[in-house]
Amino acid sequence: MRHNDGVSEQNRTAAQAAKAAEQDQPVEMSAGEIPADALREEYAELVERVRQARVEYYQQDAPTVSDAQYDQDYRRLEELESLHPELQSNDSPTQEVGGEPSAAFAPVRHLERMYSLEDVFSLDELRAWLERAQAQVQALHGAPELRWLTEVKIDGLAINLLYQDGRLVRAATRGDGTTGEDVTHNVATISTVPQQLRGEDLPQQIEIRGEIFISTQDFQKVNEQRVEEGKAPFANPRNAAAGSLRQKDPAETAKRPLSMYVHGIGAAEGLEISAQSEAYDLMATWGLPVSPYSRVLSSIDQVVEYIDEYGDKRHSLDHGIDGIVVKVDDRATQRQLGHTSRTPRWSVAYKYPPEEVHTKLLDIRVGVGRTGRVTPYGVMEPALVAGSTVEMATLHNQDVVRAKGVLIGDTVVLRKAGDVIPEIVGPVVALRDGTEREFVMPTHCPSCGTELRPAKEGDVDIRCPNARSCPDQLKERVFHAAGRGAFDIEALGEEAAVALTRPAEPADPPLTSEAQLFDLSAGMLKDVKIERQKRGAGAKPGDTELVPYFWTKGSAKHPSKPSANTVKLFDELAKATSQPLWRVLVALSIRHVGPTAARSLATAFGSMDRIREASEEELAATDGVGPVIAREVIDWFQVDWHREIVESWAAAGVRMEDEVDDSVPKVLEGLTIVVTGTLEDYSRDSAKEAILTRGGKASGSVSKKTDFLVAGASAGSKLEKAASLGVTVLDEADFTRLLAEGPEAF
Repeated sequence: MRHNDGVSEQNRTAAQAAKAAEQDQPVEMSAGEIPADALREEYAELVERVRQARVEYYQQDAPTVSDAQYDQDYRRLEELESLHPELQSNDSPTQEVGGEPSAAFAPVRHLERMYSLEDVFSLDELRAWLERAQAQVQALHGAPELRWLTEVKIDGLAINLLYQDGRLVRAATRGDGTTGEDVTHNVATISTVPQQLRGEDLPQQIEIRGEIFISTQDFQKVNEQRVEEGKAPFANPRNAAAGSLRQKDPAETAKRPLSMYVHGIGAAEGLEISAQSEAYDLMATWGLPVSPYSRVLSSIDQVVEYIDEYGDKRHSLDHGIDGIVVKVDDRATQRQLGHTSRTPRWSVAYKYPPEEVHTKLLDIRVGVGRTGRVTPYGVMEPALVAGSTVEMATLHNQDVVRAKGVLIGDTVVLRKAGDVIPEIVGPVVALRDGTEREFVMPTHCPSCGTELRPAKEGDVDIRCPNARSCPDQLKERVFHAAGRGAFDIEALGEEAAVALTRPAEPADPPLTSEAQLFDLSAGMLKDVKIERQKRGAGAKPGDTELVPYFWTKGSAKHPSKPSANTVKLFDELAKATSQPLWRVLVALSIRHVGPTAARSLATAFGSMDRIREASEEELAATDGVGPVIAREVIDWFQVDWHREIVESWAAAGVRMEDEVDDSVPKVLEGLTIVVTGTLEDYSRDSAKEAILTRGGKASGSVSKKTDFLVAGASAGSKLEKAASLGVTVLDEADFTRLLAEGPEAF
């Protein structure tokens, strides 16, 4: 054993252990190095944390730790028990199923034990598990490749229904797997759970296993109702479902929009089936709600494809999921593989990377958008969620803040839906200590000091009416005009937009109106600086400084000069003048006029002058526009400084009229086409452009009016909806053919 500066290895490892314990981190040492006391202390703390988390989750329906943190603690516990089996006791959380049943309900003993599932957290782990199961079966009797019943893992509450001669006689929660809670009267209020099964030759007695859940949309409504009643909101849909089912008064449960999907069978008398999927088909004929997302797959690669598919679709489902369950479909093989003390050896749960974490809500502030809308947003302790660090999340308006029941200082559940938009789901009420405070919406604009008011009577959103001069509104409009859906000026990002519009004494900023965007010169940008993290000796995290952006810093020996950013900006401004009319319309920041409405207006009228001259009725009659957008367009052009923007851009050479290309035949006239997924030879914009130039309508949603759905890779839920409505589905090659030959080709 090596020593260092006279310090023994034992003392160094003890110091490491003490430091890790102080920082609430696992002790990172090999088994032979960990001092017995530090090891046992870490193990005991983990056991206590996991037990407490299970009580909060399964019995109190009020967890104070996130699923991600629980999974981390649980896996560390398994790791320590694997390395040091002498630590494990029979009552370790790793040897238990679920949690103890609550004393608030009568205990119920299941006829056949309910198990937990073994979790895996990576595709490599999943492949290893499936290959191991396949090898075990082949070792038993040389079986062919297994078939895998694969389904989404609903984030709800496990339930066990007992039917005798087709009649529901009992419903119980999973509890500890052997004994659950009798919730029969509460389950009887759920409309999707049949009291009497349909059909003949029903089993004399059968246990039906399933999951009770509340839809994402209904969860929002339930929480809004609770806040209105002065009650604490639920942290997530799973807690809402569990709390609703455990009401002592079934009449209260009946008020909650609970649903259920069945996913298995326990004890059964008078039932002979050979496959789990066969049981699903049979249960559906009995009138039981079976998940529409299950699929029998014949290879491990297909299972991985299914996981990828529903990883993309998970936010389009009507209920939350946290993973995918994979089961051996053959029932005889299930019996051969058997169970451990806690989990079946024939089923596994793949868990998606966590999208929900707990973090501290430090403050609620407001931002001012390009149309003057004042939006509250949460400022949080930085948290890693869905692969990126999140510090801010929108709260939409003051009614949403109130409906979510969040207070400044709360520990909140933070979710990053679809890996895109951070969302505060709700507070962890159990962690409040009394120091939290309510958010109060400001009465004056934080950017320009103008008194705030609703855009119109009864409007939930509050706006700053100082549209022309409010610095924040101008910055957002400039940033929007430079965006990918408008002029597409990459060199003019949010930082540059802030710098170009930031008030600076004594001189005005380079841009006091977006009308000046194409009148910029290199000399006007000489003093423009952006805020950056401070560097150098003594710099601390959060320290910032203003540094030149469009010009180099310069010195006596090397005078400052325009930077590469300036060259790029003016190159892109020159290209922007040739953008089509619809992009110019989007860049104007007319309320409600996004790419779809702008394309429709540009196609119908062809020039900015003709749009300005059109009546409200003519605008409203344009496909995809309607009366609301038509009114906004009329109102926008009635403002003098709005007209100055158009006139200034036109004078700078911005294209205000589309060239009509009569060479492209209108083979798609009268057709509505939806493009979804990823195409190899078309971007989303170029596919839309190809449809529109041929006279078709490019829609974003599938309906009965859809003529064709063009489906690329990862097509998602739109493909399923098209199939259910009988809409013709085309691949990319078919789409190219449709553009060339029209619908007659199909």
